[in-house]
Amino acid sequence: MAVATDIAPATGHRPEREGTFTGTAVLARFMLRRDRIRIPAWLLALNLSTSATASNLAGTYPDAAGRRSRAELVDSPAGAAFSGPGHGLDDYTYGAMLANEMLGFVAIFVALMSVLLVVRHTRTEEEAGRAELVRAGVVGRHAPLAAAVLVVGGANVALGTLVTLLLGGSGIESVTWPGSLLFGASLTAVGLVFTAVAAVTAQVGEYGRGAAGMAGALIGAAYTVRAVGDMGGGALSWLSPIGWAQATRVYVDGRWWPLGLALLLTGGLLAAAFALTTRRDVGSGLRPPRPGPRTASPSLGTPFGLALRLQRTSLLWWGVSMAALGAVYGVFTGDVRDAIGENESLQEWVATIPGSSLTEQFVSVITSMLAAVCGVQVILAMQRARVEETAGRAEPVLATAVSRTRWLAGHVAVALAGGAAMLLLTGLGAGAAAAVAVGDAGLLPRTVGAALAYVPAVWITGGAALALFGLAPRAIAATWAIVWYAVFVTTFGGLLRLPGWTNDLSPFGHVPRLPGADLRWAPLLILTAIAAALLAVGFAAFRRRDLDLR
Repeated sequence: MAVATDIAPATGHRPEREGTFTGTAVLARFMLRRDRIRIPAWLLALNLSTSATASNLAGTYPDAAGRRSRAELVDSPAGAAFSGPGHGLDDYTYGAMLANEMLGFVAIFVALMSVLLVVRHTRTEEEAGRAELVRAGVVGRHAPLAAAVLVVGGANVALGTLVTLLLGGSGIESVTWPGSLLFGASLTAVGLVFTAVAAVTAQVGEYGRGAAGMAGALIGAAYTVRAVGDMGGGALSWLSPIGWAQATRVYVDGRWWPLGLALLLTGGLLAAAFALTTRRDVGSGLRPPRPGPRTASPSLGTPFGLALRLQRTSLLWWGVSMAALGAVYGVFTGDVRDAIGENESLQEWVATIPGSSLTEQFVSVITSMLAAVCGVQVILAMQRARVEETAGRAEPVLATAVSRTRWLAGHVAVALAGGAAMLLLTGLGAGAAAAVAVGDAGLLPRTVGAALAYVPAVWITGGAALALFGLAPRAIAATWAIVWYAVFVTTFGGLLRLPGWTNDLSPFGHVPRLPGADLRWAPLLILTAIAAALLAVGFAAFRRRDLDLR
């Protein structure tokens, strides 16, 4: 019998790659499928907050006298720091009010949305090892990044379109269709810039948290540069994409050309990002990791030590940023005090804030706002446990003698201690700068105390994140609503003259407004008890559920 010695070749073959962008459309559809809830949630929150604010302006300021009083408030160092340069103050229409006091605020969250989404679909996928499997198919080198940019860029365009339609169709006096189109385009431009920023930072390090941290620091820098520039004459604001958006003078004498700067920067950053992808391997970063020691530190043998090591860089970035942001506001305390003393409208504004002096009242305002921002860091730190779970790194650790409670307690301790540390650094930065500005050394400890009073409120955000992590881990992102609401009420409660109960819905609204108010321990103890209860729910639920690797 003859035996065939030749093996017939396989009929199938692997198609050759057609180019570096092959597979972009398929990956974009997959990313849209993954974010079918996340992106609409972002768009809904941002559009509702913008349109709701616009709708309330007419009822809050029904006559020109009320709008003039608000214009006087904006036309001050404090108003410039919080809102922006203040265009159209001579005839402060509803449109000008909306653009001056809302555009910069929404732009920050648009930038944050863009950064988180880009990092989620690029560096985080590489860190989890999924990008390597995808690239093993018929996928070009640039396809994953191109798909992420298309999806996030499309989300920003959709956001701008929806804002245009909602504001343009609102029928509010002076909120015109051309101005609404420019308002929406300005938000889209900021989102595109930070989409490109995140595309670049995703090429630098090996971890998603590092890429998001660097991009987040740049968002903070853009806001700080804008605030300092607007308080100092406006020249420095031209170095900030947020400053470019506000320079369009929406609803005043709309100018489109500043958005050209945003498009040029976006194009340059994207070109750099795609060029950088060719200079590194999948899963690695441009910045090589430092060689580790021969033997690990004994602290890495504990859940707390490991969690602290994982979040060390993020804590460092946040600490420096919050101290610097506090110092930016603190250094203008003297100027703000003088401006309030010369302006009756500003005096009426601060009259509702406890304090025996204008300095104490202003310190109370900045600490309450910055404390809500510190809640962002606590949520990010809590979400690290979820990242470890979905990446499959928690399972091997829990397969050892480490219990679930002990493993999770390490992440919780780092998050809660980190939140308290951020408040301390914020108070030190603001207090030191304010003390120098007004020549009162005693202001430093009072400002630190005012910031630390918000520790229980910040811990409630962490407790809510942990409770969701235990009960419904894929819904942990819903915790962002607490911080968003706190920042919104703190920033725009005075603008919209919201009733007191709206402030009471936020845990930050129950904290005594130090240093002017009396220190009351009862609300702080109640907030601490609520945080402890939420933490207990999270621990109990996590012990009883299976690991969720999705």
